Amino acid sequence: MPSQVRLLVVDDDEITCNLLEEVLSKEGYVVHKALNGREAIEKGEHRPYDVVLTDIRMLDVDGMEVLRAYRHRNPETIIIMMTAFGSIETAIRAIKEGAYDYVSKPFKLDEIKLTIQRALEQRRLLEENLHYRQELITKYKLENIVGRSPQMLQVYKTIARVAESRSTILIIGESGTGKELVARAIHFNSPRASRPFVAVDCSSLAETLLESELFGHVRGAFTGAVTSKKGLFEEADSGTCFLDEIGDISLTMQAKLLRVLQEHEIRRVGGTETTKIDVRIVAATNKNLDELVTEKKFREDLFYRLNVVSMHLPPLRDRSEDLPLLADHFLRKYAADNQKPVCRISPEAMDLMTRYRWPGNVRELENVIERTATLSGSNLILPEDLPRRLQVEPTQLSISSLPSRIPLSELEKLYIQKVLEETGGNKKKAADILGIDRRTLYRMATRLGLTIKR
Repeated sequence: MPSQVRLLVVDDDEITCNLLEEVLSKEGYVVHKALNGREAIEKGEHRPYDVVLTDIRMLDVDGMEVLRAYRHRNPETIIIMMTAFGSIETAIRAIKEGAYDYVSKPFKLDEIKLTIQRALEQRRLLEENLHYRQELITKYKLENIVGRSPQMLQVYKTIARVAESRSTILIIGESGTGKELVARAIHFNSPRASRPFVAVDCSSLAETLLESELFGHVRGAFTGAVTSKKGLFEEADSGTCFLDEIGDISLTMQAKLLRVLQEHEIRRVGGTETTKIDVRIVAATNKNLDELVTEKKFREDLFYRLNVVSMHLPPLRDRSEDLPLLADHFLRKYAADNQKPVCRISPEAMDLMTRYRWPGNVRELENVIERTATLSGSNLILPEDLPRRLQVEPTQLSISSLPSRIPLSELEKLYIQKVLEETGGNKKKAADILGIDRRTLYRMATRLGLTIKR
């Protein structure tokens, strides 16, 4: 046990104080003692203690007053009460007022050691959790979303306006535009920032698995359900649930989700009881939900429930003025991660990057920057350092029979087909070239009507 852990033993029985001081000092604690409650309170006013181990029954100032004084002045101090059998009710009341635990007299020394260890471990975990959550809040501050284009300024304004509210948000944008980043920014700039943020990729799970993941299940609900399990909606209680690719869920799941939004309650798979939940829903999609509603593939009532506030994230090709800012942001990020000097991008390389269409959007750009910064042998990124697809002139990527005017979706389809041909149908290589993961490649192919064997 580190010597920095300071412990105060409080008891009007000097023999008990001396015994505990001797035993706990051997455990590595810095131990002080006080022979009455008033002395204990005075000591706390002059120096901090990690743990106070105090008797409840003492003349003049008792252990309850010591507890209240420390909870007021030093709320981070762990208070453990020592009590005789006849004072158990008082000890329970002390726990309700903020004491960590109590040990009964005559106590076992091993029990006291173990109680102190558990208390310190719990505090360590709480401090780590607080530190981690503070890191997340800092990471997802509004100013950490990069971009100065008019489209992104509108996104910033919308995040700032909706963060404080309880409204459901629908984020619309192509794959790789940063929909989850915006969802996290909304959560961590809201009053729910200290509560859970739970992200669910609705497209990656079969309907039965998605239902169990979202709503949980009771024991015996299906084969393999050997125990009851909380769903992600319950895990996100008082926080935010981010439903990515909401346009991919079935009509059956849409009806169940609609009930959650209307009634603010869930029922576990196989169960009969309902559970009230307080969850803010932020949904996202790369599909046109208006069209899906018209085609009867998406419920109109659910669409209106989700579309209370909508946000459109522009593709990177439509905000090229943000590209240098984003590139610099990612260069600094990966330089720090790899403990390397920050690279610069030559004007020629930046010109190639600006002319490229970035079908994988910001995610593809980040992938390119990470790869290039890692492999570059100098502090200046040159055109030859960039992936081959960025070095080839756009005219060379065209197909000879390409019409003079073609819808963007058809161009994306042709480009993906060309990359697949160049990689011999290797999906992993194709996804790497496109700067996306295989799951996104399959989703894009489905959206564009392109058949790819899994």
